[in-house]
Amino acid sequence: MVPFTLMSLIGGGYLYATVPVSYQSQSSVALLDSSAVARLAPTFGNPISNAGGSLIVTADVLIRTLESSDAAKELHGRGVTDPYTAGFAPGSESPLLVLSVTGTDRAKVLKETNTLTTFAGEQLTALQAAAKVPPEYLVQTAPVVLPQTPVAKEKSRYQGLAAVIILGVVSAFLLSILMEGVAVVRRRRHTVKSAAPRRRSARGALRKRAGLLSRRVDATAVLTVYLVLAFFIPSNLALPALGGVGTPANVFALLGLLWYLATWLGGRILPAPGTRLARVAMCVLGVAVLAAYIADAGREASHQEVLGADRGLIGFLVWVSLVVLVSAGVQERGRLDVLMRRVVVMGAVVALIGFYDFFMATNIADSIHIPGLQTSVAQITAMDRGSFTRPRSTTAQPLEFGGMLAILLPFAIQQAVDPVRRHARVWRRWGPVMVIGGALPLTVSRTSIIGLLLVALVMVPRWKPARRWAAIGVMTASVAVFKVLIPGLIGTITALFASFLSNSDSSTQARTVKYSAIVPYLKEHPLFGRGFGTFTPDLYFFTDNQYMLTAAEMGLLGIAALFTLFIVGVHHGGAIRRLARTDADRELGQAFFASSLVALVISATFDSLSFPMFAGLFFLLLGAGGSYLGFVRREAAAAAVVTAPREEARLPELVESR
Repeated sequence: MVPFTLMSLIGGGYLYATVPVSYQSQSSVALLDSSAVARLAPTFGNPISNAGGSLIVTADVLIRTLESSDAAKELHGRGVTDPYTAGFAPGSESPLLVLSVTGTDRAKVLKETNTLTTFAGEQLTALQAAAKVPPEYLVQTAPVVLPQTPVAKEKSRYQGLAAVIILGVVSAFLLSILMEGVAVVRRRRHTVKSAAPRRRSARGALRKRAGLLSRRVDATAVLTVYLVLAFFIPSNLALPALGGVGTPANVFALLGLLWYLATWLGGRILPAPGTRLARVAMCVLGVAVLAAYIADAGREASHQEVLGADRGLIGFLVWVSLVVLVSAGVQERGRLDVLMRRVVVMGAVVALIGFYDFFMATNIADSIHIPGLQTSVAQITAMDRGSFTRPRSTTAQPLEFGGMLAILLPFAIQQAVDPVRRHARVWRRWGPVMVIGGALPLTVSRTSIIGLLLVALVMVPRWKPARRWAAIGVMTASVAVFKVLIPGLIGTITALFASFLSNSDSSTQARTVKYSAIVPYLKEHPLFGRGFGTFTPDLYFFTDNQYMLTAAEMGLLGIAALFTLFIVGVHHGGAIRRLARTDADRELGQAFFASSLVALVISATFDSLSFPMFAGLFFLLLGAGGSYLGFVRREAAAAAVVTAPREEARLPELVESR
């Protein structure tokens, strides 16, 4: 792994340093009709302007002329040696041309664009002069947009860089699998006796002294790196070659799946028993995704939709990676507990960043710029509602921020009341609860408040009376604290729900209109949909509802698969609580139940799985629920096996009488 990874990084760095940056400059040219066009053209009029009854045909003739070999030779003689293009302006039904030149020298590109713009007018004049068109019937060119300052086009550069690094890393994984197979065969051929005991003991002592370096990499370590990348790199930053799914966290999750496959093929790890249900749910979703992908290939989809379907497949593989790594990769319950504590702590840090955004009226993520990454969501700015700035922390949108914290809050509460952590200080146990719960109202959204209320309704009634009344008192006091410290916030939130119930809110009305707008797309492809990842806002519109979006992209089969995911998550929580032998495990099951129920409900308020941080956390928790259920089942089975002989021993012995 190390040599191939280093070689790929060195090769990518060499490519980045040696391949020059390309610059592109554009200009726009419009065609103006002749002064005599208002009168009926005589037979000796302009054949080009009258060819199709409009100047569209004239523009097409000019484009074909500019792209001819003779024009290329003429431009080359004038110094235009870089690639150039000529075509109609996107989305324009008028004779508006766009001329562009791409090259590595910024000043030269600008000069060549000026030359190309001038040459276009000369060619149009030459065509009409060759046809002996009278001056009053001449069509002329008019520059609408002068040659623009060349801008850097680094997409192809980063695509090559990503290709080299990915090829090197994938080759390293494949080589690891091969070498692992060879090592297994060798271990089978050689007996344990061939190894000297002293060498083994010395090697063991060396491992002891190695400390952290001797720790074997497991799924918890891999997922911890994923969480750091997901929580602390803004989710709108992605690799240019992969679009919105190309976040560093998603790329690392795919590498984690390759790591698991290599470890599994080498026989070092086996899926834990009793954890299959989460992976079965992902198989159901996979069938819906593949069926939608085939449906997209069978219709006349645009190039943007085809790219969206490809990105959808990549995103689905990321979700599979998270579920497999958690449910099948974590082999010890202690390591799973460590992972869940890390999730809550990192979520609390993200919530603290949200506090900073709210009180400073800014978005700290806007100031984070990472070389090689670019934003996948255009025009992200600080969003306001009423007189309050809606924080988004490191997420892409305030709704994602609120939804992510809402499904994480039950686990913060569960860890705070866990008897195992009673020795920890109060602020360490209850700090994440206060930070995560307190950040939810700051988003000033109905989604966050609905999630908060659902968590309270699911978890509080199950508690003992003392804790229940204490929780009700804390929630009541929290409302009073918010009313005093942040005047107007409670009133703004109350007005949101009041306008929703009266249907007087513009946001609610806009969403209601979309319900009927989605029906034609569902009728067009009712069973399999248009293709997962193809219903993008730039081509259609925002749905603000995950169920509507799934119906358009994957049809009724996708809706069934989506409900399967949520129901499996709810089942995990209920089954853990039912099989639990301790109060701590019952609280854990209730946390999974509450989190999955929140995800099911709030997915009707925004397109939840379109946001990488929320989707990643949801599927990680789905896999964690399956893994915990497997541990609880095995513990219950082991307890039953131990209890059975004791009960048999208590039976009275029959003594034979003579």
